[in-house]
Amino acid sequence: MELSGGVRVGVENPDDGAAFTLTEARSDDPRVVTVDSVGQTLDELRHRCERWPQAAAVCLDVLGSVDVSAPAFGGVITESLAYSTLQSGPEFTRWLAERGPATVPALPEPVQAHRDGNTLHIRFNRPQRHNAFSTDARAALLEALEVARLDPAVDEVVLGGNGRSFCSGGDLAEFGSFTDPASAHLARTRHSPALVLDALTTRLGPRCRAEVHGQVLGSGLEMAAYCGRVRCHPEATIGLPELQLGLIPGAGGTVSVTRRIGRWRTAYLVLSGHTIDAATALAWGLVDEVS
Repeated sequence: MELSGGVRVGVENPDDGAAFTLTEARSDDPRVVTVDSVGQTLDELRHRCERWPQAAAVCLDVLGSVDVSAPAFGGVITESLAYSTLQSGPEFTRWLAERGPATVPALPEPVQAHRDGNTLHIRFNRPQRHNAFSTDARAALLEALEVARLDPAVDEVVLGGNGRSFCSGGDLAEFGSFTDPASAHLARTRHSPALVLDALTTRLGPRCRAEVHGQVLGSGLEMAAYCGRVRCHPEATIGLPELQLGLIPGAGGTVSVTRRIGRWRTAYLVLSGHTIDAATALAWGLVDEVS
């Protein structure tokens, strides 16, 4: 079925080249998403693609270009350039106008890190905002990750979050604060936690791990997915909500999430805006353990 923005969703038959296929039957095919009602889901997808056609189309363009066997760098650059393009577009501009002026609260020590022998523990520490990811949190996270990257004696990294959530995604109060998309692109790619986490996972494998709970959304999910092992609380809520801002994932998720679950289910998470539970995330391979 053709939706706005050139998005085509298949029904029952995953071999028709659609962005993904919907079914009401159980399926282990990574191209297929099982839903309670195909008709209702199609209606929801049609509405979202009509409201955000540019972001939906760009999402599929980026996901279609991801080579899951390639180094992360090229995919992160492609994602960021596409994200910057959408930041200049009418859909994100409309969201900013609807949100109105906002101020990011200054919270001390947005990331906590401590070393226990050769294990480095890093925890997001903005619990008042479900650890929403901000510019200062990114700088503090990078500083902590650099310790592990530069010191070969660190043989384990554990990423977690204080309070009720692991990380609820980018702090919406901060969106739009960069004066131009080019500066935002350079900030994302020259100071990228995703790329450092990817390098650490290459070295440490499952000893670079994330322990997620509560809200695991947007950039929180994207960064966790780079880790070699993800342990998930049974009641976690997992998703990629960026489309409703007129954007796509911008913290490397088109690479990290696609590596884990394929471009089809990644596209479904973005285009539908639906969250999934821990059991579904485990069945898909988005997390490695539920406990």
